[in-house]
Amino acid sequence: MTSNHVAIIGAGLSGLTLALSLHKQNIPCTIYESRSASLDIGGALMLSPNALRILDSVGIYKDIKTRGFNFKDLHFRTTVPLDSYEFGSQEKYGYDALRIYRHELIDALLAATKDLGIEIHYGKKFIQILTETETDVSWEFEDGTTATAACLVGADGIHSRVRKYLYPDLEPMFTNAVGVNAAVPTAQLNLPEGFDLPVTIMNPKHGAFVIALQLRDGSEAFIGKPKRAPELDREGWNALLDDKQWCVDFLRQGAEDFPQVVQDAVSNIPLDRINLWPFYVVPKLDTWTSKYSRVVILGDAAHAIPPTAGQGINQAFEDVYTFAVILARCKSQELERGLKIWQWGRQERVDRILELNAQIDARRMPRDPGLGPSEIESRPFDLEWLYSPDFDEMAQKWLEEAAEI
Repeated sequence: MTSNHVAIIGAGLSGLTLALSLHKQNIPCTIYESRSASLDIGGALMLSPNALRILDSVGIYKDIKTRGFNFKDLHFRTTVPLDSYEFGSQEKYGYDALRIYRHELIDALLAATKDLGIEIHYGKKFIQILTETETDVSWEFEDGTTATAACLVGADGIHSRVRKYLYPDLEPMFTNAVGVNAAVPTAQLNLPEGFDLPVTIMNPKHGAFVIALQLRDGSEAFIGKPKRAPELDREGWNALLDDKQWCVDFLRQGAEDFPQVVQDAVSNIPLDRINLWPFYVVPKLDTWTSKYSRVVILGDAAHAIPPTAGQGINQAFEDVYTFAVILARCKSQELERGLKIWQWGRQERVDRILELNAQIDARRMPRDPGLGPSEIESRPFDLEWLYSPDFDEMAQKWLEEAAEI
C-alpha cells in the first residue's frame, strides 16, 4: 500500500516504533496522542533479541544498549536453584537481553522520530470512527476536530479506544492480580556468591518474589511480587498507590520464609520508588482489522500475553514491524488479504509464546518429589525460532505461503 498516509493512535512504545518502521518502508504517517506527552511511566522493561533486532533495524539500538542492564538468563529457584531460561545471548542471537527503563526507551524513540520529521500531535484524544470506505477512514477527536487517512492504527494499549470500533462491547478482563514492586539499591541485597539474577524465587505459601538488576551498572534492583486484588478504576488504583505503607507491608509479608536475600531486599524500601501493575488480559480476537481493513489494532490492543516469558512488549514490536513490511508490499486493492496474512502469521507466533509460557510455568512450579517430570517439563527450551528470525524475510515468507494456498 504505497503513497498512502497512516494515522497512528498512541505515542507510546508501540506507536513510536510503528512510525519508525513505516518510515523505513517509505510510508508516511502521523501520530496522535491523547496526553500532553508520551507516557513514560511504568518502570523498566526486559527486551529480548527479537525485539532488539527490530529496534536495531529502525536505528535506535545503538542509542539504548548502554542505557540499561545487559544480561543473558532468567533464573528460577526456591531455597535452591530450580531452572534457568535464556533471555538473550550475543553469541547465539546477536544480542544479549536488555533491561531498560521505559522513559529511556521512549526518549530514544522520540529523538528518532524528531530527526526523521515524523509529526506527533499531542492533546488529540481519539473518540470515534466517523466513516470507513474501501479507500480511507475518518474519525473524530475529543476537541471536535476530525481527520482522514488511508489507514488508522490503534496502538493505544490494552484499554484501546480504537478497538471499540471493531468490538464495541469488549472490555479487557482483570485477572484479579496486581504486581506490587519497588526499586532498591543492589548493595542492600548482600548477594551471596553464585546467587544469579534476575531471579523468580518460588515459595509454596507466599508465591513468587522477583529480583532483577537495572541501570547500566546494575546498581539498582527491581523487587516485586503479585497480590490478589479486586478490580478498581483508575482513581481507585491511584488512591491505592498513594498509600505506600501497605505496599511496603505487603512486600515484607512472609519475607522470613524466603532466602536471606529477600529479607535484605525489603529491609529498606524507598516510598518514592514503589509502583503497582494491574494485570489485564484480552480474549483471543477473530480479527484485528475492520471491514475494509482501514482500521487496525495491534500490540496490547489486539492480544494480551501473560508476563511468564517476558514477551509482552517484545511481541508488540514484532507486530508493528511486520505490519509495516506487509503494508509496503501490498497494493491498495490487496490490503484486506495482506492484513489477513499478517494477522495469521502474527497469531501463530503469539500462540507459540503461550505454549512457551505453559512450559515455563510447568517447570518452575513445585511437584511431588516422588514423581518424575512431565513431558512438558522435560522438553528442552527451543528459542531459536523466537530470538533469531529476520522479520523482513518472515513477512515475505508469509505472503509467499499464502499465495500457494
